Amino acid sequence: MSKSQKSELAYKIHKAWISQSFANAATTYDNAAVLQREVANRLFARLEYIQLSPKSILDLGSGTGYCSDLLEHRFKKTPIYSFDISHGMLKYAKSKDGFLKKLRSQKKYLCGDAELIPLKDEICDMVFSSLALQWCFDLDKTFNDIRRVIKPGGLLMFSTVGPDTLKELRESWKTVDEYAHVNAFIDMHDIGDALLRAGFSDPVMDVENITLTYSSVKSLMKDLKHLGSRNALQGRQAGLMGKQKINNMIAAYEQYRKDDVLPATYEIVYGHAWVPEQGVRPSKLENGFPIPVRSQ
Repeated sequence: MSKSQKSELAYKIHKAWISQSFANAATTYDNAAVLQREVANRLFARLEYIQLSPKSILDLGSGTGYCSDLLEHRFKKTPIYSFDISHGMLKYAKSKDGFLKKLRSQKKYLCGDAELIPLKDEICDMVFSSLALQWCFDLDKTFNDIRRVIKPGGLLMFSTVGPDTLKELRESWKTVDEYAHVNAFIDMHDIGDALLRAGFSDPVMDVENITLTYSSVKSLMKDLKHLGSRNALQGRQAGLMGKQKINNMIAAYEQYRKDDVLPATYEIVYGHAWVPEQGVRPSKLENGFPIPVRSQ
């Protein structure tokens, strides 16, 4: 098997695993998605400061439909594409809509890969994506395809997670073995650079840490399972995890206990960027801030 064939196979396995993982978690997701709803609300609130009246919206990584509902309520009568890699998630989201809502709704449910969006060029005015981009295999490819479907002058607004996410869990596993048990996430500045390479303009990025607390490591792991947020790395350890290793990891995690609770840190990256109007060159980033690039 050639190197390219191996890469393609790994890609397919990676995507299929994520799709099935979230499908399995569809019915338990909403009850566990406290952080996901909070981040979605904070991202959605940022729309208050942006002047845009989109005629069509793509909710990228729509999951069980929380963000699609927020967008539908704010932008009434605006067509919304609820797009997710997991058919199980979309099926569950659609099942929550009542009969009258289905009649009045402008939502369309689409299943597919964010790196190969099955939509025509320049079909929407805004792509809204909350906590989905971290599951993309190739961020450059993803941003290129997102840019392709946004009209000139349109907006990409997103949240994702940074490298400090679940740092306590990652460090605890490191005391047990050398395998990657927690996904690796991309730094905010690298995300900004990827936006510029894809041709977006005026990217604005910022980051915050949100800490959830748990009574035990097992309750954290249970939450992650209910969210479908298990390790999607292809380099993860194959087979069943030994009970002794799990117990050793739990013992290592206990060093973080404070005030009788265990913390789980999430580094949340927020960003938005524009697709330039026709004939306008994109900006570049200097020290993390957008600097306009003027034509010579």
